[in-house]
Amino acid sequence: MRILRAVVLVAGALLLAGCGVSGDSTGREIKMNMQEAAVRADEILDGTFAAIKPPVHWTHEQSTEGGCDVQRSRAVMTIISEERRGSFLGLIERYWESQGYKQLSVNNSDMPAMYYRTPDEFNVRVLIGGSGQAFFEVATPCVNASKVSPPKAETVGPNYAGKETPIPDVRSDFWSVKSSPSSRT
Repeated sequence: MRILRAVVLVAGALLLAGCGVSGDSTGREIKMNMQEAAVRADEILDGTFAAIKPPVHWTHEQSTEGGCDVQRSRAVMTIISEERRGSFLGLIERYWESQGYKQLSVNNSDMPAMYYRTPDEFNVRVLIGGSGQAFFEVATPCVNASKVSPPKAETVGPNYAGKETPIPDVRSDFWSVKSSPSSRT
C-alpha cells in the first residue's frame, strides 16, 4: 500500500509541478514572487476547506520551495469512510468548478484523486489515501524567486508540519459514517 501511495504521489507531483510540466502555457509574464504565490496557494486551500461542510480537522504538511515554485500541502485528520469518499470528492469537484478551475485528470483507483488547474495557472490536487485520509496540494506556476514564509492559517486540530503526519484519527458524525449519504444530505 505504501508503494502504491508513493507511485500515486510521485505521479501527482509531476502533474502538479509548477515549473516544466505545467509552465506558463499562456506565454504571459507572471508578475508574482514565490512568497506572493505561496499566499495565493494558501488562499486556494483556505477557500477549499471553507467549502467542506461539515468541516473537517486538518493539518499543514511540508511546504516545499523549488527554484521558481512553491507547493503547499494539507492533510485531513478526519476519517473519510469509503462510503463517503464519493460525496467528499463531489463536494470538492463542485467547489473547484464553481471557482473556474479546469479538470486535468481523475484517478479512480483504490486511492482516488482529482487534479485541477486554476485560471491563474495554479495546479490543485486532492487524493484519498489509505485509512480514508485526504491530502490536498497546491503547486504554483513558475514565479520570481524570493524567500517564502510558512503558512499562516491555523490548523483545525494539532499541527504536524515538519513531522510525519499520522493516520487520520478524528471521527465525524457525517464523514466517518459507514453508510452512503441519503439524497437529503
